[in-house]
Amino acid sequence: MSGTEAGFTVPSAHPSLPGHFPGHPLVPAVVLIDLATEAARHAFALGPLIAITRGKFQAPVRPGEAVVLRFTRRGDATVGIVGLRGGTPAFSIDAEFAPGAPV
Repeated sequence: MSGTEAGFTVPSAHPSLPGHFPGHPLVPAVVLIDLATEAARHAFALGPLIAITRGKFQAPVRPGEAVVLRFTRRGDATVGIVGLRGGTPAFSIDAEFAPGAPV
């Protein structure tokens, strides 16, 4: 499989949001990375995340916004992930995983 898609929406009640930022909540990058890499692990039956080898955050993601993930396999255990918000790139990362089935 050379590429696939998935998606997620972070609810406004997510525990990471209070204080990030009051009156103008943004989903923290660590939450975006966690949700995107978990989706990639399951899409490609990979093991745990080892490293983020590249990351770029281009636009904020707010609670309740749908994020579409596009995956590109870059070797046996590396996946390129682009997160789109409303069709616009919000972030892109390259993630390296341990081989094997998800734990």
